[in-house]
Amino acid sequence: MLRMKNLITLAGAAASAVVLGLGAAPAKAQDFINILTGGTSGVYYPLGVALGEIYAEGIAGSRTQVQATKASVENLNLLAKGRGELAFALGDSVLAARDGNAEAGFPAPLTNLRALAAIYPNYVQIVAEAASGVNSVTDLKGKSISVGAPASGTELNARAIFRAAGISYEDASRVEYLPFGESAELIKNRQLEVTLQSAGLGVASIKDLSTTHDITVVGIPAEIVEKIGAPFVPAVIPAGTYTGQTADVPTAAVGNILVTSDAVSEATVYQMTRLLFENVDRLIAAHGAARAIDATKAVQGLPIPLHPGAERYYREIGVLK
Repeated sequence: MLRMKNLITLAGAAASAVVLGLGAAPAKAQDFINILTGGTSGVYYPLGVALGEIYAEGIAGSRTQVQATKASVENLNLLAKGRGELAFALGDSVLAARDGNAEAGFPAPLTNLRALAAIYPNYVQIVAEAASGVNSVTDLKGKSISVGAPASGTELNARAIFRAAGISYEDASRVEYLPFGESAELIKNRQLEVTLQSAGLGVASIKDLSTTHDITVVGIPAEIVEKIGAPFVPAVIPAGTYTGQTADVPTAAVGNILVTSDAVSEATVYQMTRLLFENVDRLIAAHGAARAIDATKAVQGLPIPLHPGAERYYREIGVLK
């Protein structure tokens, strides 16, 4: 049974890492797999930890590390610099990285990124303290809101939603750029009214908040989502996702992608892809968002090329002809 060996704090990067291994012979450089995730209260991190354990067990001679980060934008920049082998990222962030969108945090196109798999959708979840009176997106005017870490995938989603709704950050009374867990804690302490979190359904920070406070899950109408356009699509947060949420809530969804780089070998990426789909049950145990992981849909809507190792796996199972 694998055990977590050590927790490394990366100074100046607000990141932590879990290193896992089998105690076998020293791994080759190519067999060191650093998995770039997100904040520890989000969905990326527990899925990344599960993948780290799966890869440490299933890829002979490998050593895996799971790094908590500010998520999509930071992950893609680290990956492009060779400081990771696998990263979780939102589809719109991957598109911005491909195109070199400076406003989104990519001063130049990141041409060495390669896709491993489309995995599950992120739902833009706007949650307000019930007493705040926020029941619609336009009600955000004059309220205090946290929109995620600066230039993170969540914050890019927030910008897109605000623009499409015809409002701006200036319309809020205060805008904070905080991780999910910290945002929820501020709402609990009545120091913040609203948090916008882009994550899989059932994100831990909102679940925890909903068990102790009356909340309103704020709808994002389909017309706003359609105004943004691809890769955003209209979606629904089902009733009962959070304590006290008695009705379905319309929102926006955007797909998550596991991204690697062209510097990682075909053999390693093939194994990472194979083990991902052969262990979906373990990923579901780590977080329910993994229920949406499906090999037959894993090559759909990718804004960057597949890595040859991933392509080999999809051809092997008949997803690609």
